[in-house]
Amino acid sequence: MVKVRDDHLINDGSVDIEAWISTLEQQVELKDVEQVRRACLLAQKVETEAIANHAQWNADISSLQIGMEMTQVLAELHLDQASIVAAIVYRPVREGRLTLASIKKQFGKEVAKLIDGVLQMAALTQAQSASQLKVLGQSEAQVEHMRKMLVAMIDDVRVALIKLAERTSVIRAVKNAQPERRMKVAREVFDIYAPLAHRLGIGQIKWELEDLSFRYLEPSSYKKIAKLLDEKRLDRQQYIENVVDTLKNAIEAAGIECDIQGRAKHIYSIWRKMRRKNIEFSQVYDIRAVRILVPELKDCYAALGIAHTFWKHIPHEFDDYIANPKENGYRSLHTAVVGPQGNVLEVQIRTPEMHDDAELGVCAHWLYKGTDVNGKDSGYEEKISWLRQVLEWHEELGDLSELMGSLRQDVTPDRIYVFTPNGHVVDLQPKSTPVDFAYRVHTEIGHKCRGAKVNGRIVPLNYLVKTGDQIEVLTSNDAKPRRDWLHSENGYVNTSRARAKVASWFKGQAREQNVLDGKSILETELKRVGLLNESPLKIARDMNFNSVDDLYAALGSGGIRIGHVINYLQKQIEPQQKHIDQLSLLPTPQAKAMDGSDVFINGVGKLLSTLASCCQPLPGDPIVGYITQGRGVSIHKSDCSNLLNLMQSHTNRITQVSWGESPANLYPLELFIKAYDRRGLLKDITITLANEDVNVLAMNTVSQDDGTADVTIRLEVAGLQHLGQIINKIQMLPNIFDVYRHQQ
Repeated sequence: MVKVRDDHLINDGSVDIEAWISTLEQQVELKDVEQVRRACLLAQKVETEAIANHAQWNADISSLQIGMEMTQVLAELHLDQASIVAAIVYRPVREGRLTLASIKKQFGKEVAKLIDGVLQMAALTQAQSASQLKVLGQSEAQVEHMRKMLVAMIDDVRVALIKLAERTSVIRAVKNAQPERRMKVAREVFDIYAPLAHRLGIGQIKWELEDLSFRYLEPSSYKKIAKLLDEKRLDRQQYIENVVDTLKNAIEAAGIECDIQGRAKHIYSIWRKMRRKNIEFSQVYDIRAVRILVPELKDCYAALGIAHTFWKHIPHEFDDYIANPKENGYRSLHTAVVGPQGNVLEVQIRTPEMHDDAELGVCAHWLYKGTDVNGKDSGYEEKISWLRQVLEWHEELGDLSELMGSLRQDVTPDRIYVFTPNGHVVDLQPKSTPVDFAYRVHTEIGHKCRGAKVNGRIVPLNYLVKTGDQIEVLTSNDAKPRRDWLHSENGYVNTSRARAKVASWFKGQAREQNVLDGKSILETELKRVGLLNESPLKIARDMNFNSVDDLYAALGSGGIRIGHVINYLQKQIEPQQKHIDQLSLLPTPQAKAMDGSDVFINGVGKLLSTLASCCQPLPGDPIVGYITQGRGVSIHKSDCSNLLNLMQSHTNRITQVSWGESPANLYPLELFIKAYDRRGLLKDITITLANEDVNVLAMNTVSQDDGTADVTIRLEVAGLQHLGQIINKIQMLPNIFDVYRHQQ
């Protein structure tokens, strides 16, 4: 970067505006050079007048120089002309030497709106006293609130980028300021603006803000690490040059173009790693580091293989941020190897586009996608959309909550943001539940979750939380995860993180208990869907378990869900051949005729087929066909008791049949429900069925003397999976004791 203070100063100390503009034009395309010139001359004029009037001066350098340096920061980020003009005249407006009205008149509404947004960010940070912030790396909850509030204010990402450029320029300028001034600026930059740069993915600003603020906040640690880095700098440079030559020759020999450079390790990140891992400077792996840029994604992994061919990699120091990007969009391969002379070397591999994303963050979209003059390109808007949150603030924020009242925004659907009771913001995937939230906060809170309050009221555990909700998890030392949390159709757990934690908990229980629990789960579900005659041993073998106990243990531990077993049966079971001695066919006045798409009849042409009403087979049930006289083929469950008559005389009418690949019809069956005979029971059941779009053919209820009710419902379902979903929904209703498929 060309420094304003060094290269563009005339002998009298003023800035050579024409020379500076000429340099700027080499960095960024200016659509209206004259507008930029007018902005500089205006800033220079009001500054000269202020000095002549002996106005009090608050900045460490002239406001024009800060504006020009801000512009150069923005030029490196490839921002547009409106942002550059706003940066030049921002400081005079902030210092009260120019008004927003005059800016709007001379440079347009867009420039004035950008400056107004930056002024609001500045006012918000000034409302908080720096004395509230304690020690480095241990900011209070207020600091995190501040970050979130700043982000929520950003209607245009350029506002945040201009403010970051301004803070970068200011912290560069405070080197010779009073210690108290340096500390105040450094504290604000470290706690608010370096994290904001990180969230926007702008690495080049983040590193500089962190290092410069660290220099003033922890001067002794900064100087110690800087001295250690400087002592062997020449040796490290020679070492890196040799590594670069070795890798470049090997990668290009493989037919891959590459650009390889040594990567500077930043002082603050070294200190943070030393403190986090409790290690010495000599143990920090990435003091020696190279970065490899290759043209395409596939080349990244090819280059990784070449690096691992030359040097042994350190197993626990590999990160694939391409397959699993960081939350701010960062993508790269990171590996650590034992390089030449036994020294640990870090290697980063990425494409040029990934590199620009890492260094420029949201601004990289100006390079690859372009934007209109209003900065409203959908690409970068998507990238920062997760930052915009609907926020609720507590009374301790005082006037700030009133300030933010009119500035709340809706978040886009890719993330949702909720509050803990203490006001911390937690981000979650869409369709998350209180159980997902509990496991996001802490594994043990999830394990001990027995209920939840959202915004002060009790909610079911499958409640879908929304952005802005405040969630309180109700815990108990006696509580433990429930197995039905693992059933996705119940809706208790919708994130892979929480599901893995629940499954892990069950796997950690004693195998004997898991076997018992799994057996109960399987028997209960087979009863519910009318498959009690299926052999658990055969199911275990068909699903590649070594024994039936292994199947039970997997079900009991959550390693496999019961829904997978039922789905497997539905798709895989073929009609079982049984010895049939005698058959008789009962009348089937309600049987439905099918068009042949549901059942395949082996060895014959197209015949009319009907489902026998006596056993009501469903797709997935083992079935057998009986050729009737004049009514086509009647389809029965293979163990139907009503077919065991006249088997000697009718054996030749038995035909092998199987379910089609994509059954399209609905099938009648009966469900039996045992429940507490309460008021509103039938209403709850019928509403549940209506919500599932189930067609009810008939319903019968019998009240018992013991206060229970037996409900029999004849309905139509699409198959076993559909039946299982319906049973689960009914089972979730209050006071339901049992639900299963009724067998005649």
